[in-house]
Amino acid sequence: MVKPLMVLPLVVVVGLLAASYVKLGTGEANLPSTMEGRVAPMVTVAALGNGDPVTQADLMAPGVKLVNFWASWCQPCRVEHPVLDRLREEGVVIYGINYKDEPDAAQGFLAEMGNPYAKLGADSGRMALDWGVYGVPETYVIDGSGTVVLRWAGPITEAVLEKTLRPAMAKAAAN
Repeated sequence: MVKPLMVLPLVVVVGLLAASYVKLGTGEANLPSTMEGRVAPMVTVAALGNGDPVTQADLMAPGVKLVNFWASWCQPCRVEHPVLDRLREEGVVIYGINYKDEPDAAQGFLAEMGNPYAKLGADSGRMALDWGVYGVPETYVIDGSGTVVLRWAGPITEAVLEKTLRPAMAKAAAN
């Protein structure tokens, strides 16, 4: 005869797995960010390509903007790239921070995929550490006063764009 207490650990484990599966299936960010609601940390990047690098003044300028950490070696960055291109076509300002990458590889990625970024910068890892980046891709919505409204860890899919990013951009525009 099976005692109820012997089955309890199995029931708890199955319940936790089911809850995790449901949570993962929602596509919601599950990594907390201490940056939200605070002024964006300093921009400390090297130039990447021929244009001027992104600066702190760019983040403090009026209007909504995105800061997108990416790398040429990052497969999820390829997944989100068409969404970034579409946002650029809509007039959204996106600043690209190339993370721990070789400059030639980064330029090759942009030549192949297109360049959705208004300005670029190369980060050896220091800026990402200051921003609390877990990995690439990672995107921040910044309002006109340079305050972080949202941090999104992971690729921006169509669902993430509509459910999470666009509402955050609307909130940033209202600030």
